[in-house]
Amino acid sequence: MPRLLVVHHTPSPNLQAVLEAVREGVAMVGEVDLDVRPALSAGPADLLAADGVLLGTPANIGYMSGALKHFFDTVYYPCLDATVGLPFGVYVHGGDDTAGALRAIATITGALRWKQVAAPLSLTGAPSTEDLEAARELAATVAVSL
Repeated sequence: MPRLLVVHHTPSPNLQAVLEAVREGVAMVGEVDLDVRPALSAGPADLLAADGVLLGTPANIGYMSGALKHFFDTVYYPCLDATVGLPFGVYVHGGDDTAGALRAIATITGALRWKQVAAPLSLTGAPSTEDLEAARELAATVAVSL
């Protein structure tokens, strides 16, 4: 069964709601082993065992969370060649802007040579019903790509 790794930093109720929607989206697909890891505890072994990854982070002062950056710093060299073509998706939640965080994630995943299989999800403010549905769809799309 394919394994989807969700690497997230979820410090707020808004992001917790999005993470739960992600879980629901993967569950709709079925036949996918879901591995949900906080960004500060996920490492190379988790990534190497995955068939795809979904990244989730708040936008903090125009950038991804330090926790997600730490994940990238930890896995970059150990996984650089072994994860080429890895399917991935990303969601970012910010108070009013997510552009800098999305740009930084695109730069790093591009250097890792991962394959983006769904449009990035950019959310601001309290997640609406439509936002949570978009998170479910993102997760399901990444899960199906495995």
